[in-house]
Amino acid sequence: MSTDRETKGNPSRFLAVAKIVMFDIAGPLALYWWLRGQGRSTVTSLVLSGILPAVGVVLGIVSKRRIDVVGVVVLLGIAVGTALGLASGSARLVLLEGSVPTAIFGLVCLGSLRTARPLMYRFAVEFIGQDTPRGKEFADLWRYEGFRHAFKVVTTVWGIAYLLEAAARVVIVESASTGNALAISKIMPFVVTGFLAAWNVAYARQSRRTGERLGAEAEAAAREAALPPIAP
Repeated sequence: MSTDRETKGNPSRFLAVAKIVMFDIAGPLALYWWLRGQGRSTVTSLVLSGILPAVGVVLGIVSKRRIDVVGVVVLLGIAVGTALGLASGSARLVLLEGSVPTAIFGLVCLGSLRTARPLMYRFAVEFIGQDTPRGKEFADLWRYEGFRHAFKVVTTVWGIAYLLEAAARVVIVESASTGNALAISKIMPFVVTGFLAAWNVAYARQSRRTGERLGAEAEAAAREAALPPIAP
């Protein structure tokens, strides 16, 4: 049974990876170098290669039949970088478009800590499905202080990490060649997200072990308190 489920799930995972490679990494890089080889200017090549990530975001919105907030922010970053690059003729301003959505996402993460629910918790609920039985069970866990604290920590780490990534992009754009900066800017988001996802798994396991230990200690203390006093 599990083999059947894995087989059915593989095509969707393959398509998701293929979409990332085509629209976000290899496609834009190949188009940029092809356009440069055709004699196009650096700015024109960067702007035209940015069409592929935009197409990928639009296709994702169409397939999901709903507005993807992250996708909209990415489109905004592409539009800002394109406009600034075309207006100034600066390739570096076009390359900085990736820093815009990255910095915005980091700031939104940190800003959400002052709201009723941190952003990463909202994403988790949306991913699970708010109206599903599992989603309702997940949402009910919010009443526990340890659960709330865990998502505040996760949201803080993601927010800081994305702000650091945005700052690193600026340094790379200012110090590396256009081609190298473009390649790094296409790969960096997936590397950062991969590290954050791995950290999430490790942190979740640690939090689970801590919760189980505290629960066992509380249960032992309750049993001890319920024992009758020993007669002298």
